Amino acid sequence: MKTLLSATLMLTLVPATVQEPIHAGELKPESSLPFTMTQAATFNRPWRIAFLPDGRMLVTEKVGPVWLVTQQGEKTPVENVPAVLYQGQGGMLGVFLSPHYATDHSVYLTYAEPGADAGTSGLALARARLAIGSGTASLESLQVLWRDMPKGRGGQFGAQIAFSPDGRFLFLTVGDRQRMTPAQDPNTAVGKILRLTLDGKPAPGNPMAGKNGVATIPLINPPRDTELAKTAPVISTYAFEEPNLAPSETWSSGHRTPYGLAFAPDGRLWEAEHGPRGGDELNLIEPGKNYGWPLVSYATNYNGVPIPSPDTRPDLTKPVIYWTPIIAPGNLMFYNGAMFPQWRGSALISGIATQSLNRITFDGKGGATPAERWSVGYRIRDVEVGPDGALWMLEDANPGGLFRATPK
Repeated sequence: MKTLLSATLMLTLVPATVQEPIHAGELKPESSLPFTMTQAATFNRPWRIAFLPDGRMLVTEKVGPVWLVTQQGEKTPVENVPAVLYQGQGGMLGVFLSPHYATDHSVYLTYAEPGADAGTSGLALARARLAIGSGTASLESLQVLWRDMPKGRGGQFGAQIAFSPDGRFLFLTVGDRQRMTPAQDPNTAVGKILRLTLDGKPAPGNPMAGKNGVATIPLINPPRDTELAKTAPVISTYAFEEPNLAPSETWSSGHRTPYGLAFAPDGRLWEAEHGPRGGDELNLIEPGKNYGWPLVSYATNYNGVPIPSPDTRPDLTKPVIYWTPIIAPGNLMFYNGAMFPQWRGSALISGIATQSLNRITFDGKGGATPAERWSVGYRIRDVEVGPDGALWMLEDANPGGLFRATPK
């Protein structure tokens, strides 16, 4: 079966450096910023940026719209956007260019798709062709490729995509929806990172390739803490009309709120996620690994109920870096631009709670080390690199700014 394995998969199977988790929660911010931030536009709860080859960008607003935006801040609404449930942490979330955008003009969207019952939703992955005219933009032939079922209540959607470096596969983060225990259930995609084809199907070579899940699964409402989650009442039982493909889609499990996902230059896949009261994580993602949520965490529940430490479970995979107190990572990206050559190969993680930008360095063997933390004064949801190497950041607010950062 080795002919089915891409070079990317082979890289992920290279043994990583084993290091004890680094606690970066008390890292102090630098005394000054090495960049200047200039505001270009404002939005209502912006979430993600995707740069087009010509330097324009697509920007999502959690409340629903998608915009085509110039670097000067001129905004054109994108038509034919799918309906979303804007509620709590849900709404219009990610936008990502196809790895073959130059030929197919496809974009991928992740969003909270409304359910039949009021207040319910499920994560959806859709693909459409972006058509741009004179003063117009629209999504054509939109198709939902994958959706999380059953639809229910809760936030923490995940909704981040990373394409494999060879452009063949799509990795999708699916958060735990604040339901906690399903992150350990192999019969549901909740709390997992999935590896799919570009058409949203289970990718060949996955750890449980070809395995189907059970025909029915329970649905619970979000419990108050990890202990109550163990006995949370089942509010309904969902029966799949087609085979349950969750096991064959799954790449890794035990994730809480995976908002950051990106491939490093060496081909390794990294993920950043929120903990509860403490315990934000940077994880090296490897196939078949269990990252522990909600069994363990370097944190406690919001109401103070303890959670066992990852040190008590050597069978589960520890984070490489964790933050207590939290930074609340908005996303994760690797810098390869021209304006900040000293950062090439580093990762940048936006910190919502700390209003910060955080740089991480890597040893090329699966290890990582926190470098600088810069206080930028805004709740940064997204940070991306533009074609010229400038940084672009979105502020999680209404109004939330779009900022361009260049070296001082």
